[in-house]
Amino acid sequence: MSTHAHHTHPVSDEPADSTGPLAPGGPVVGFDLDMTLIDSRPGIKAAYQRLTAETGVPIDADLVVSRLGPPLEQEIANWFPADRIEEIADRYRALYPEYAITPSTALPGAREAVAAVRAAGGRAVVVTGKWEPNAKLHLEHLGIEVDAVIGNVWAEGKALALREHGATVYVGDHLGDVRGARAAEALSVAVTTGPYDARALQEAGADVILPDLTGFAGWLTRHLGAGAAA
Repeated sequence: MSTHAHHTHPVSDEPADSTGPLAPGGPVVGFDLDMTLIDSRPGIKAAYQRLTAETGVPIDADLVVSRLGPPLEQEIANWFPADRIEEIADRYRALYPEYAITPSTALPGAREAVAAVRAAGGRAVVVTGKWEPNAKLHLEHLGIEVDAVIGNVWAEGKALALREHGATVYVGDHLGDVRGARAAEALSVAVTTGPYDARALQEAGADVILPDLTGFAGWLTRHLGAGAAA
């Protein structure tokens, strides 16, 4: 049985400074969830298929999972009229625990990436557009222990959470994640496990691009070493 992953540690009063010395206790690294730490496509597809079965509205679940990242309501708006978006989004979130958690898996290197941050004396914080209770269910199910989970935030909206926790690095797969990192003045580390390739992420302004998280621990060691040397 995995331990619960949603305990929040006290946030340091030290100002977040992405260029200066590390805050006491090591680096604070933010991670996106969908297609960065976890492959939630099988689960999300199942939840949308259930939504189609309940509502009779045909939804192309394969198309939906090819473009994960933006807020749920934006996706729902592609399939339902404006006056039903809130109702359908609530129903989807209610269906999610039963249909989406079990089929979803950790992406390669995800556990090791989070462990590397904590091994360096730092804190790993998940900052995601997903509804927070469902984000926590994923992490608990997969046994990925993080120090805080902040949900319901997207793109530049992620910057507030990153700043509040003093994150100097934000890891994500979406152009919106790059924008969030830049808005928080954090280093943007992008992985190509989501909908965008290296060129698109680079053009969006990502500072570091990795094919997946298997190389993250090594990158973090080099990054922290370079910071110490400077």
